[in-house]
Amino acid sequence: MSHYVTHLECANCCERYAADVVHGLCVKCRRPLWVRYDLERIRRRFSKLELQRRPQNLWRYQELLPVADPGAIVSLGETMTPIVNVPRLAAMFGLRDLFVKDESRLPTGSFKARGMAMAITKAKEFGIERVAVPTAGNAGGAMAAYAARAGIEAYVFMPQDTPLINAKECWLAGAKTYYVNGLINDCGRLVGEGKAIKGWFDLSTLKEPYRIEGKKTMGLELAEQFDWNLPDVILYPTGGGTGLIGMWKAFAELEQLGWLGSARKPRMISCQSDGCAPIAAAFAQGDRFAKKFEHAATIASGVRVPVAVGDFMILDAVRASGGTALAVPERSIEPWMRSAIAAEGLSLCPEAAVCFGALEMLLARGSIRPEERVVVFNTGAAQKYPEAVHEQIPLLDIGRPIDWSEIS
Repeated sequence: MSHYVTHLECANCCERYAADVVHGLCVKCRRPLWVRYDLERIRRRFSKLELQRRPQNLWRYQELLPVADPGAIVSLGETMTPIVNVPRLAAMFGLRDLFVKDESRLPTGSFKARGMAMAITKAKEFGIERVAVPTAGNAGGAMAAYAARAGIEAYVFMPQDTPLINAKECWLAGAKTYYVNGLINDCGRLVGEGKAIKGWFDLSTLKEPYRIEGKKTMGLELAEQFDWNLPDVILYPTGGGTGLIGMWKAFAELEQLGWLGSARKPRMISCQSDGCAPIAAAFAQGDRFAKKFEHAATIASGVRVPVAVGDFMILDAVRASGGTALAVPERSIEPWMRSAIAAEGLSLCPEAAVCFGALEMLLARGSIRPEERVVVFNTGAAQKYPEAVHEQIPLLDIGRPIDWSEIS
């Protein structure tokens, strides 16, 4: 293990586990595990100034990552993703400072590369030879790619209406890829049922400890890119919630290291569609655990997660931050996707459009002030979601004279 990892710890019951053996969920309460570090030792031995000499990639934060042998890292070239100032969108919202953290620049075109790079690296370290994952889309493609890079056999299960491009990228990477006539939780059930029969390791969201450590690097990067002074508000599209949870963990660790410029941490906004909003519903009801969201349906496939094993972790982070969880009207997603891309030219996914819809609602309520610094996460590339856009492109018939009055 990393020289600084001390143990694994259940996020619910706090049961401790040795970090040098393979674990899934907590065996006592079947909830996710945290990776814990000797942060005091890191603080004494490592300075944030040392980062300036390191390559601009995900692995630069090695002291805060669980990798034992840097030579065993499974990588496809995970660069730091840019924080893009979006002044036209800011003007549309009446904001002074609005930024997009653009995760579409990562290998496989989405933020899922972070988690899968770490999970597959650890699987390789532990000698795991076969892995399986349920996916709403991008996680499957990322897992398939990193498993191919590592020489690990991969199985992917996805809802039948998952964007076709996600299925094709899994297949192209050599993964055994299957459609399921159900939702992602049904796919997850199949992965769980197949463990004993097929002998694979379950890489489902938060059912192993390391995807969250990869996603945590979003928060580490964000802090460094803002010169260790965090923004006021982060809007994050929430399905399984690993990214939001991971960032909140990153901020807590940086705070303990004394690296943050102020004690203030961002208000975390969990953004969902009203077509699938279990976290928003639980937040509104004051619950710590979310009920299954029935008949989940949204074009933002990444947030179509009716049951999240880390529901309480998401809600704990949102509440601790002074943030909120809310659902936007499904009908607003495609228009916001179009408006935001047309305004700035960034390749924004429908999940990012969910965040812009949430931003509009929160500004109208006065929950976000115009002078605050706001970051929206774009978790994937627009071109991975052709089914989310229904506009018909007009056809010009070159067999007849063009009526130029039609060109407007």
